[in-house]
Amino acid sequence: MIDLMDVVRQRRSIRKYTEQTVPVETIRKILEAGTWAPSAHNAQPWQFIVLTEEDSKCDLADAMAEVWLKELEKDGLPKIMREASVRNSADRFSNAPVLILACLSLEDMDAYPDEKRKTNERDLAVQSLGAAIQNLLLVAHDEGLGTCWYCAPIFCKEAVRDTLKIPSEVEPQALITLGYPAEQPNPPVRKPLEYVVSGEEWDKPL
Repeated sequence: MIDLMDVVRQRRSIRKYTEQTVPVETIRKILEAGTWAPSAHNAQPWQFIVLTEEDSKCDLADAMAEVWLKELEKDGLPKIMREASVRNSADRFSNAPVLILACLSLEDMDAYPDEKRKTNERDLAVQSLGAAIQNLLLVAHDEGLGTCWYCAPIFCKEAVRDTLKIPSEVEPQALITLGYPAEQPNPPVRKPLEYVVSGEEWDKPL
């Protein structure tokens, strides 16, 4: 029987992949896991766009790179450094066997007339999408695949939307690379529970 904690602890962010093709049925299983995440009001405010063709991946990577290059120029980063950073990032996306664009859809979320509750409702949707992405990552690892969760689309939503012809009501949020790992990163250091958990003597023995 699979130990879920082992899956949680062993998952890594993988940035290098082999050229091995990921079976369609495996991709479907991973995406289905995402759809089984909990969501506010059970609204399931997620949409996933899957890219496996080289042209599509390169088009998206190039469009995102163009936006980022302009942002780095504004930040004053030297030309040679910004071009190297952007090219490295674009290569990671275009060379991954599979790209999964995780998008937000507020269509089935509750509607409110005031801005405060509209903002709160959107926060609920973002939290729900995050849960779906985590499900996806864990099942991918359990299937022997590697993933890396990138938030880059948040910084270039319009470029992503235009490149992939995404409807205006669907908002790009995250990009997940997927494939068979070509690296084995060491586990990252985690903060002890005592640093991140508080409560009414939760850690005292019964």
